[in-house]
Amino acid sequence: MENTGDQKGKIARAAGIMSAATFISRILGYVKDMILAGFFGATGLSDTFFAAFRIPNLLRELFAEGSMSSAFIPVLTEYRQKQGEEEARTLVRITYTFIIIVVGLVCLAGIIFSPAIVAAIAPGFLKSPEKFAMTVLLTRIMFPFLLFISLASLVMGALNTKRVFFIPTLAPAMLNITIIAVVLFCAPLFSHPIIAVAAGVALGGFVQFAFQLPSFFRQGYSLRPSAAFRHPGLRRMAILLVPATMALAVNQINIIVSNVLASYLHEGSITYLYYAMRLVQFPIGIFGVAMGMAVLPTLSEHAVRGDFERVREDFSFALRLLFFIAVPSMAGLIALREPIVNLLFQRGAFDYAATQGTAEALLFYSIGIWSIVGVRVVTSTFYALQDTKTPVRIAVVGMASNLLLSLILMGPLKHSGLALANALASGINFMLLSYFLRKKLGRVDARRIVGSLLRIAAASAVMGLAGWAMLQGELWQRSGETGLKTIYLSAAVACCLLIYAALSYLLKVEEMRYLYAAVRKKFAGKHQKGA
Repeated sequence: MENTGDQKGKIARAAGIMSAATFISRILGYVKDMILAGFFGATGLSDTFFAAFRIPNLLRELFAEGSMSSAFIPVLTEYRQKQGEEEARTLVRITYTFIIIVVGLVCLAGIIFSPAIVAAIAPGFLKSPEKFAMTVLLTRIMFPFLLFISLASLVMGALNTKRVFFIPTLAPAMLNITIIAVVLFCAPLFSHPIIAVAAGVALGGFVQFAFQLPSFFRQGYSLRPSAAFRHPGLRRMAILLVPATMALAVNQINIIVSNVLASYLHEGSITYLYYAMRLVQFPIGIFGVAMGMAVLPTLSEHAVRGDFERVREDFSFALRLLFFIAVPSMAGLIALREPIVNLLFQRGAFDYAATQGTAEALLFYSIGIWSIVGVRVVTSTFYALQDTKTPVRIAVVGMASNLLLSLILMGPLKHSGLALANALASGINFMLLSYFLRKKLGRVDARRIVGSLLRIAAASAVMGLAGWAMLQGELWQRSGETGLKTIYLSAAVACCLLIYAALSYLLKVEEMRYLYAAVRKKFAGKHQKGA
């Protein structure tokens, strides 16, 4: 049996690999967003595309980064450990066939009922028949993305149980590359370029699935259809899947609520919220999603063996390590929000007014980063224990909180109020999840987690103030001068990282010392091999 240190190292390495791959994908995502911002700005046309894109984006959150893996990985891990490799491969084939049939029918229904879907997610568009019709068309074009992303997440989950993390996590980069290529080379050929972009989203989903197949086949898996839908493993996954989808959907459903309410606000509000959330998703995707996926196979193994002490230890370690990385990211986005938005998006049709609107939304969305990433680890722990009912009950409270807070705050704060409501609701979700997990496990090392979080928050606050002071001036109101801005912003970020590392070490943040010791050990091992 592996000791605790080995397990911590395994989790940290898996999270590091997934974070690196996610970083590549997110950077490409920002390149895509920069290109789209230059083409469409923050206008009624961009609102139309991003309202339609909420559907595949929601589905991506639920299936590529959420419920499919959360239901699939614990069950597949149990079958592999208790019944052997061949039975696990059979279960993968059955699940693949089931997805093709069921999700294919859902896609067909979505295409048929797109007008009703658009009316629900952007009711304000009903006042403009042309805008509404275009949104419906874009939604229909992008709906097949659901099938491809579901298959991609199945392959990803199967590879994760074999401890293959890099290729599955890199796969979303293929989606961004496809969209970029379509925008640059195909969109200009269309009378309505936005239609080509929507087609690129659907095509990108297929490419994301196909990119993983060589690794999938090398692990001995097959996509040969099997219609043995009475398999108990499939039934177990189905039981876990529905509540898991609802629980992990809370953040995206909150964004949909914001989208609906923003359609009644001034033009550009939906676009401001979209770009701000894209920036917030950077640390959430790189750290929160990566850690949640990295820790799930290990927690599932402990749960199958009934080793709940190891579940508690690895949960505490994963959450503390996640906070150590995510909280300073939150502080950095808040402090440097306007320079970041200016550098990435202010060009072409995207002017300084759009930068200000996006930066305001980014400020309030960023307040919720710590709780959104924390929810990833807490829910992964519930799913490792094959408990999906508790998270879904709490998710309902979170959604109700977001709706109530949105209605209260959107009046005085406009689109920024919607972003703040989302952040506050995610905090409520995290606190309730943590409370019920503590009741389930008896203890969760709360004193150690809170003590570490307070020291991390103090170091992050000082770092953020220093970063804000470094980047003042009219430079960040003007368009252009990209090279100079890149140098200034990069230098400020580097200084902030050094300040945070030094303060963390001085404040005796345990995670800083763990990472420092791990790096020293790695370099010492390489030195000994070289000798």
